Amino acid sequence: MNTYPTCCLVSACLTGLPTRYDGKSKPDPLCQQHLQKHIWIPVCPEQLGGLTTPRLPANLTGGDGHDVLQGKARVIRSDGEDVTTAFIQGANMVLNIAQQQNIQYCLLKSKSPSCGAGAVLGVTAALLRRHGISVIEYG
Repeated sequence: MNTYPTCCLVSACLTGLPTRYDGKSKPDPLCQQHLQKHIWIPVCPEQLGGLTTPRLPANLTGGDGHDVLQGKARVIRSDGEDVTTAFIQGANMVLNIAQQQNIQYCLLKSKSPSCGAGAVLGVTAALLRRHGISVIEYG
């Protein structure tokens, strides 16, 4: 019987790719150590949703990622533009990748309106959890 490493999704910025809103990365040593034992696919929900890099920062307004998915909250850029649709589209793209690859868990960037899974529950993290995919927060 062959044993293959588990495959996971990871926020691209945690791997060192310059995908953050400010065009920088946010490599996390603990996350990178975790990834050494696995096959991984880097994703950036905001880019997958059609937003550029760099881009203006955005914040959840009126609730968390679950609330955004239910239409009760929005994602608003620092200049006031509503980017909720792009965040939901990106979350759906990440979910699609996860389902196509039979992903059971994702390593996502903390405090992100897309990926946050702790004090800030982002749109992507909420959607993945809704579909039974575990989310682990780093950074």
